[in-house]
This record gives sequence, structure tokens and C-alpha cells, in this order.
Amino acid sequence: MREIAFIRQNKEKWLQFEKAIAQKKIDNPDDLSNLYMHLINDLAYAQTYYKKSKLVTYLNNLAVRVYQKIYQTKREETNVFVHFFKVEVPLLLYQYKRYILYSFSFFIIAVLMGVVSAANDDTFVRLILGNSYVNETLQNIENGDPVAIYKSGSNWGSFIGITFNNLRVGLMSFVYGVTGGIGTGYVLLQNGIMLGAFQYFFEQEGVLWKSAKGIWIHGAMEIFAIVIEGAAGFLLGASILFPKTFSRLNSFKRGIRDSIKIVISTFPFTIAAGFLEGFVTRYSNIMPNYLALFIILGTLSLISYYYLIYPFKVYKKTIPRSVKK
Repeated sequence: MREIAFIRQNKEKWLQFEKAIAQKKIDNPDDLSNLYMHLINDLAYAQTYYKKSKLVTYLNNLAVRVYQKIYQTKREETNVFVHFFKVEVPLLLYQYKRYILYSFSFFIIAVLMGVVSAANDDTFVRLILGNSYVNETLQNIENGDPVAIYKSGSNWGSFIGITFNNLRVGLMSFVYGVTGGIGTGYVLLQNGIMLGAFQYFFEQEGVLWKSAKGIWIHGAMEIFAIVIEGAAGFLLGASILFPKTFSRLNSFKRGIRDSIKIVISTFPFTIAAGFLEGFVTRYSNIMPNYLALFIILGTLSLISYYYLIYPFKVYKKTIPRSVKK
């Protein structure tokens, strides 16, 4: 069967799925479960005969959304909080994985811009970080503790202040997505260039590892979370600019709902990063290298697994084996 004929034959059924998903409440989740199996068969057929078609992507995303709706409305006792982080968010991350790729790519380019600019312009670091910060850091380097600036204040005061600031930056990155993603891109660009210039500055002073011990103990989760929040901002922007089969208003509602869920998922990591910065980073100069490396790689592995690997595992459990080709 030609693809166009297949689409015409099943278009009404798929639109019914769209309407069912849009409902706030499903009276009988079992009926939707039965329809879900029909959708899985359509997806399997499309993957077999139209492998390179955008139809496969559409049915794939539709299957994930139907699955989410089924398990949101199943009449069984379940821990909503656990389900949110264990199933709902990972499926969203899989569905919108391209926005995570866009955000990481954009941020890495911004970091490289910061490095190259700092390497070719002696005044760039002071322009980005400010004279007072650079002067204080140079003094700290002479005193043998490059990141002493992060160790002032009380543990709890630092933890609370840093956490709220990081949450603010992340929320800005997300909310600015309403500009079509331009504002989100600006926040990522600003932070990426700052990070690149910042790291090059320490390399230039010959204390890159000493600084990294302090910065990346909390920075691995902090920076990663900001990039994920940037992905949510890009998703929000795309929902406005590219509504696809939805009206622009419904696309925006769907985009803001899904992107908010992704942003909320970063909060535990942001809070954990603030805790590390308030209570652990201050001991980096006396901490053994192996312990610092263990914390850095451990936190990076944890957040990387949740956002980059675990969503694929959840997706594989969601879609029947007959469809996975």
C-alpha cells in the first residue's frame, strides 16, 4: 500500500487519538488501551514499509503520548511523585530528545566562543567576568586557593542563596522560550561564553585542575541542569513557531505543559548542586584528588544517565518489542 493511501485510510483514527489525549480525564482507560494496540500495529507497519518517512516519527510520538495518558488515568494506586520522575518525565525526554541535542550543541558552541575569545583578547575575561572578580581571583591564586571566592559565608547561607540563584537562571532560560527560543538562546549563550572564558582564565594562570576541583564538584549538575532547562525553553518556543497539526493556541498549551514538567525534573539536581556548593566545595583545596574526581564523575554520571540514557530504557519498556526495529 502506498504511504498516501495508508495515511488516508487511518487519518481519522489518529485524529481520534489526538482528541482523546487532549481530554483532561479519560472515563475508561481500558478502552484507550485497546485503541493503543491498534496504534502500535500502525506504527509497526509504518516502520516496515515507510522507514524514512516523517509518518514514523509522528506515530512514534503519538504512541508515547497515548501511553502516558493511559497510565495517568489508570484506576490503580500509584505514587504520583515516583511515577512523574520514573515514567512521565523520561517519556517526555525521549519524545523531545532533539531539543536536548539542540540545547547542548548551542551551549558547547557558546563555551568554545568564550575560550577562543579569551585566548585571542587579553581584555575579554575582564569584560565578561568583571575587574573586581578577576582581581580577587588573582589574589586567591597567589594565596593557593583559586576558588576561595566560592567559600565565603556560612554553609546554609551559601546553600540557600546559590540554590535560589541557580533556580532563577534556569527558570529564565525556560520562560524566555516564549520569545520563540531567542531569549533562551541568549541565556545559554551568555552562560556558555562566561564558562569558556572562566575556564580559560584558570588555564592561563596554570591552576586549571585546582579550580576544576572546586568548580565542577557542584558545577557538573548545575550546568547540566541549565542546559536541560534551555531545552525546555527551545521546546516552548517551537510550540509557538511550529504548531504542526494543532492550532497555535493548543500547541502552545501542550508545549508549556510538557516543558514545565521537564523543568520541574531539574529542581532536585539544582538543589543538590547548591548543597554541594554550600557544604562540600569549600573543602576542595584540602580534598584528595581521588575524592574530588569521584564526586565530579559521580554527579555527572547520575544526571547524564537520567536525561540521556534512562529515557531510552523507559521508552523500550513502553513500546512492544514487535515495534522496535
